[in-house]
Amino acid sequence: MRTLISRLPAALPLWSLVAPIAALLALAWPGAQGGVLALVGLCLGAAVLAAVHHAEVVAHRVGEPFGSLVLAVAVTVIEVALIVSLMLAGGEGASSLARDTVFSAIMIVCNGVLGLCILVGGLKHRVLAFRVDGTSPALAVLAALATLTLVLPSFTTSSPGPTFARPQLMFAGVVSLVLYGAFVFVQAWRHRDYFLPVQDDGGDSADHAEPPSTAVAWAALGLLMVCLVGVVGLAKRLAPPMEALVQNLGAPPSLVGVMVALLVLLPETLAAVHAAARNRLQTSLNLALGSGLASIGLTIPAVAVLSLFLPNPLVLGLPPTGIVLLVLSLVVGALTLGSGRATVLQGAVHLVLFAVFLFLAVVP
Repeated sequence: MRTLISRLPAALPLWSLVAPIAALLALAWPGAQGGVLALVGLCLGAAVLAAVHHAEVVAHRVGEPFGSLVLAVAVTVIEVALIVSLMLAGGEGASSLARDTVFSAIMIVCNGVLGLCILVGGLKHRVLAFRVDGTSPALAVLAALATLTLVLPSFTTSSPGPTFARPQLMFAGVVSLVLYGAFVFVQAWRHRDYFLPVQDDGGDSADHAEPPSTAVAWAALGLLMVCLVGVVGLAKRLAPPMEALVQNLGAPPSLVGVMVALLVLLPETLAAVHAAARNRLQTSLNLALGSGLASIGLTIPAVAVLSLFLPNPLVLGLPPTGIVLLVLSLVVGALTLGSGRATVLQGAVHLVLFAVFLFLAVVP
């Protein structure tokens, strides 16, 4: 065993190899008692930490902004798979599950993740710098996508309720893909320098360490996918106990979607906070905004196609409370990301908005 451990690359410690396997084994573990659920929760936490580690290995190899893009797209693809599987299973609130999940993801990344990153980074480094050239266009695309897919359905007249007619839904799916594709093209190729971390004299020595080899990076990417599958699968397994908890609280069923979204987005949250603690807020913003954009840009087209095989219309339009929170979050986000510098005050504001979102999810 000692010989095996000594041969492992430094970028892939033994615990990061064991955690994904343990997560997959926990998926097949029978029973739903307290002890089993505690074990599932432990494996979930280990998978989250391993996912963050492997994502950082990949990011170090490919550099920014590709590293952030890898994690954002990977998490969102599996999030879409989870939404589709739950919608096909049916049940209460299935027609509005995509809306609730996408809206929760936007509020989590734009207020929870962003606020926590600014607060942690600001407490450690006082003033955090980032590139307005990259963050402002990303927020503009996010605002356009969120409004077109989550607000506009409440005001259209071709179908009853907060829904799109089928042609409108297909058009919204195409528009979402086009806008997200344009963002990825700009971020990864056309204006890649807009999304690179701001250089400073006090950079972390880890940023200048030698990148891992190609083989190690590919291994880390594969392990990242396994970890994300484990995170989503374990989160889905924990969903029934969470549903029971929601019923006992007398909260709306949509709270389950919020809780699952929080679990699924844990890898990105930890990676973003770690980057902010190292005075790399631009990397945190790439993760947060890129995750929100991927959540809409990939989820809406997927559920638009899925809706062709569902008996009930897809509910996408937000209620008035959700519209107010979305607009307020976008306005505050524009003010925060418009100067190129942030302090703990902006972080506190975003965290308060996130707390309001969570409170209203329990007490609508």
